[in-house]
Amino acid sequence: MAVSEQEANDVFLSLLRVQKLLLAARHTAPRVHEGVDVTAYPVLFVIAGAGPVRVSDIATSLHSDVSTVSRQVSALASHGLVAKEADPSDGRAQVASLTDEGRSVLTLIQSTRARWFQGLLADWDGTAAATFTGQLRSLGDALDAHLRARGEALPILPFQPTQEK
Repeated sequence: MAVSEQEANDVFLSLLRVQKLLLAARHTAPRVHEGVDVTAYPVLFVIAGAGPVRVSDIATSLHSDVSTVSRQVSALASHGLVAKEADPSDGRAQVASLTDEGRSVLTLIQSTRARWFQGLLADWDGTAAATFTGQLRSLGDALDAHLRARGEALPILPFQPTQEK
């Protein structure tokens, strides 16, 4: 049976609340490396997921301004976390890729975030977490299908879940 309009709105508003709270929490997250501001974490994740990728494609994926992402990539490169090189298909453009140190920092970010979430979920058991994850994946799949049907450009998904259920 389909959900009612009110139930659908309740789900949407609950997700919106979680999104806002996650954004607020991001600004108080501890720095795991002096060269990585927490606002640059998404840039690292996109580069990790896409491999060598143009700054403009990172910006598109993150729905961000190219100049902002360009500054973030340059800062990450200055700390040795990202390598920039000429795009083989267009020498005028540059592509960014993670260095070994960048991959190590990304692993540390993921571990730190997982421990934080583990604390948030302290009252949950594995079954509750798996059920919730499955429901989130179903919602994500429905949204993905909706966007594809409309011909929307989908963002680069810079991550894979650690366990498929």
